[in-house]
This record gives sequence, structure tokens and C-alpha cells, in this order.
Amino acid sequence: MKKQSIISDFLALRGMGQVFTVTVGLLVLFAVFSCINYNFCSERNISNLLRQLAPILLIGIGQAYVLITGNIDLSIGSVVGMSCMISATLMSHGMDVNAALAITLVSCLAVGLLNGLLVAACKIPPFIATLGTMTVCRGIAQIVNHNLNTDAIGPAADWFRNLFYYGSFRIGDFNVYNTVWIAFVIFLVFNFVLSKTRTGRHMYAIGSNPEAAKLSGVDVAATTIKAYLVAAFCSCVVGLITCATAGQGTMDAGNMYEMYAVAAAVIGGVSTLGGTGLLSGVIVGAGIWGVLQNGLQFAGAPVAIRNIVIGVIVVISVLLDVIIRTGQKKAS
Repeated sequence: MKKQSIISDFLALRGMGQVFTVTVGLLVLFAVFSCINYNFCSERNISNLLRQLAPILLIGIGQAYVLITGNIDLSIGSVVGMSCMISATLMSHGMDVNAALAITLVSCLAVGLLNGLLVAACKIPPFIATLGTMTVCRGIAQIVNHNLNTDAIGPAADWFRNLFYYGSFRIGDFNVYNTVWIAFVIFLVFNFVLSKTRTGRHMYAIGSNPEAAKLSGVDVAATTIKAYLVAAFCSCVVGLITCATAGQGTMDAGNMYEMYAVAAAVIGGVSTLGGTGLLSGVIVGAGIWGVLQNGLQFAGAPVAIRNIVIGVIVVISVLLDVIIRTGQKKAS
């Protein structure tokens, strides 16, 4: 009985039930694709799959923070592209790597700050505010190098690519790339902030009921800005990873990443209505996205089918969330 009580209490944690459900789904998908093609579960494919998942996890974390506050960030993909182009262009012109990375980070955080101010201070609907900054950031990515992709990143290329793409550590016979470690460390930091700090509690509070949170003394504007800063930071890191992966800055980097971010967060149990969700669920959501993409590729499915499947799953996840939340409100 005591063991059952512990399990029940664990599953009763906010959002943990859905995390458990989607984890089971992830394991089922993994088993199915492993049966379809034995190469799917090979060490080499798992190692590459984890490296592919890292950027999706990172932007999913950023979007999750914003969704938990009851908002959304459509500029995430364009900030990825801006980060990719700014960092590559600066380094290709001989700038020191650390200086280039610092300028790139500050530029991206400025977008996050602007998003937060537009939504929290100016009261512009988040869909409209971030749609505007999405367009602006994509324009910046295009004019950084005069509407040209940056073909090389200069003398810093080897160090930069080793840090964000080729570099790895071995755990036994298994190769874990630096990209995975970077994503894991960032997850630990932001998961701690969200689950163990007052800032995290305030984010859940304003997502559940912003008026009640304000009456309770929560600084709604400051908390909203912090959420958008997290999203901008994660997008910046993904832009650097994208730059290192391609070995160049590309103006269309980050296209469709808004979709990927929402997919990872929503599939993992983060509510689009705000106030609910765990970052551990984003790991599972990113995992389902990656396993579906990779597994369907091994199964020979075309890209169009993969995109349709992911889109359908996202819509169903949001629909179930709305149904569940509506039912809970009627019950209360």
C-alpha cells in the first residue's frame, strides 16, 4: 500500500501523468522502429539521433518556458537564423571567437527582451508581437552578410565546430557528442530554475491565472520577460549549433523551428493554455519527434509523410490538452 501511495503521489505531480504516458509512447515507437529496421537501434544511429535531438530539446525548453506563462514565441526559428548568420559572419571576418559569441548572445537576448516588453508592458498579443520580431530577425539574418550565406568561419572554424558539433566524449563504447552534453547541462539549469526557484513558481502562477498572480504580489511583466529571455538564449545556442553543423552561416537556418519547438513542448505535456508542464516532458517530446523522423526515414517514408505525421500528433496533443483542461474547469 505504501509503495502504491508513493507511485500515486508521483503521478499526481503537476504534468507528471502525461510525461509518464508519452514516455510509454516513446518506448513503443522505439521498439516498433527497431523491429522494422535493426540498424535503427545501432550504437552509431543512437549516437547521431541524440545529436539531432539536442537542438530540438533546446528550442523546446525555450518554448516551454513561454508556453507555461500562457504566451507563445513565434520568433524562435528566426532568432536561430540570426544567431547562425551573426556568429559565422563575425568569425569569417577574423573576429575573436569569444567576442563573436558574446555579440551573438547579446543580440539574441535583445530580441528576447523586446518580445517580453511588447507582450508584458505594451500588452500586444504574443502571437502578433513575436510574429513581428520573427520577420525582423529573419531580415537581420539576411542583411548581415548582404543577402549572402557566409561560406566560412575563418581560423576559428576547427575549434568552433569541435565544440558545437564534432567534439565528443566516450562512455564505454558509446560516443556522446558535445552537442548532447551542452543540451543536457542547459536542461539541468533551466529545470532547476523552473522547479525549485521562486521565478519558476511565478511562471506557473501567471500561466494559470495572471490576475490572481498579480494580486499575490507576482511581478507579471518581469516574469514574462524572463521567459522570453530563456527562449532567446536557447535559440542562440541552437543557432551556434546549426552554424557548426553546416560549417557556415545560412540565411534560412531555423526555418520551421517554431513548429519543432511547439511540437517538443506540447507532445511532452506542456499546455498551450499556460500553467502546466514539466521540462522532463520536453525531453520525451523531443525524443518522440526525433524517433519519428529518424524511424520513418529508416522505413523509407518521404519527408512529406514525416511532416504530416508530426503535424497530426501536435494537433491531437493540443486538442487533448484543451479537452482535459476544459473538463477540469467544468468539474471544479
